[in-house]
Amino acid sequence: MSESSSPGSIACRAGSIWAIRQNLGRRLTGALAVAGLLVPLLGWVLAAGSGLADPVFLPGPAAVLGQLFSWMTQDALLADAGISVLRVVGGWALSALVALPLGLCIGTWRSVQALLEALIDFIRYMPAVAFVPLVMLWVGIDEGAKIAIIFIGTFFQMVLMVAEDVRLVPMAQIEAAQTMGASRGEIVQYVILPAAKPALLDTLRITMGWAWTYLVVAELVAANSGLGFAILKAQRFLQTDKIFAGILLIGAIGLLSDQLFRLAHRRAFPWLHARG
Repeated sequence: MSESSSPGSIACRAGSIWAIRQNLGRRLTGALAVAGLLVPLLGWVLAAGSGLADPVFLPGPAAVLGQLFSWMTQDALLADAGISVLRVVGGWALSALVALPLGLCIGTWRSVQALLEALIDFIRYMPAVAFVPLVMLWVGIDEGAKIAIIFIGTFFQMVLMVAEDVRLVPMAQIEAAQTMGASRGEIVQYVILPAAKPALLDTLRITMGWAWTYLVVAELVAANSGLGFAILKAQRFLQTDKIFAGILLIGAIGLLSDQLFRLAHRRAFPWLHARG
């Protein structure tokens, strides 16, 4: 078989978007992303405009946009969004502040893993909403309670993910540093942490998404502002269009934060995103 007709060249000539881990280029990637967003939107427009669904249960995009505009001009949408962002970021940041060093210790030392991992694994299966009454008793009903719920929802998963990121650092690198006489602290600082940083940033990005999913639960605790509170309030008055608007706004803010994390990852570790 000639070089021009080898399997590898055939796959390249096919230029298939289905090739495994094929680099698509910015334009094609952007086009596919836009299509992935527009197709569900089109389906929503058709379903709402068909008349088969009651607008009370499935409002159309125009009604949701109108409600969003009204919310922004009359009901302090920016203030609701701002306080929700502060709550989510506060709970997530507090979780990261504790989970990163603890996960590093669990992933580095088997003794710490044996001592703590089973306990953390046990607690992480407990639903965060079940802690709401206890948080109200222990913390009260102010902002600290809402941040505590988001902390509980993200902390235990984050610890285990950080520990797994650290465990994935090749043992060969650690052994090489030991051979050169590096101390335990130097191995952690100059070998384990640099090797685990890309995965750790991805873990922070993923857990930020989880933090947003606990927002509505957190704002069950005597809230009088925030996107989650607005959604719960709209439910009482059967304002389905406002519920849709709140959910979509949370998704948009979450998508923005996710893209910012991805941009930070590309800037911090450009060699991982170099095109072949």
